[in-house]
Amino acid sequence: MQNQLVYVLLADDNEDDRVDFVEAFESLKIHTSVKTVNNGVELMNFLNEPSSQLPHIIFLDLNMPKKSGLECLIEIRKSERLKRLTVAVYSTSSSEKDIDRTFLNGANIYIKKPENLSLLKQSLLQVLTIDWQYHSSGLNRDNFLFLL
Repeated sequence: MQNQLVYVLLADDNEDDRVDFVEAFESLKIHTSVKTVNNGVELMNFLNEPSSQLPHIIFLDLNMPKKSGLECLIEIRKSERLKRLTVAVYSTSSSEKDIDRTFLNGANIYIKKPENLSLLKQSLLQVLTIDWQYHSSGLNRDNFLFLL
């Protein structure tokens, strides 16, 4: 994905996290276009709009108002149009229950939100350079949880 424009979509209700996320991408040496939405309802409305450009990867916060990240993930995986999208759960939670539920419902990777901007940049760079075709085909619980 490094040589082409990578279209990234972040769904997160925390404004500071959205700002940090966009800032991290702006500093990376990867050609990206980043869009953010504030909650799960906005995410699903955007994804279900026929004229919307679908992202290469969605970073999905779990704990959002109106519609949770898990509800969005389930809806995405049930949709014929959306089910092949790469979904990275991007959460402050490190709960085994959250990790297991998102794994079982088809997320591609689980990323615990890094504690600072430098770690966020490292994480995003590594996640964007994964060859998702091969990563997802051999997905198991051990390579699902992203550890920096």
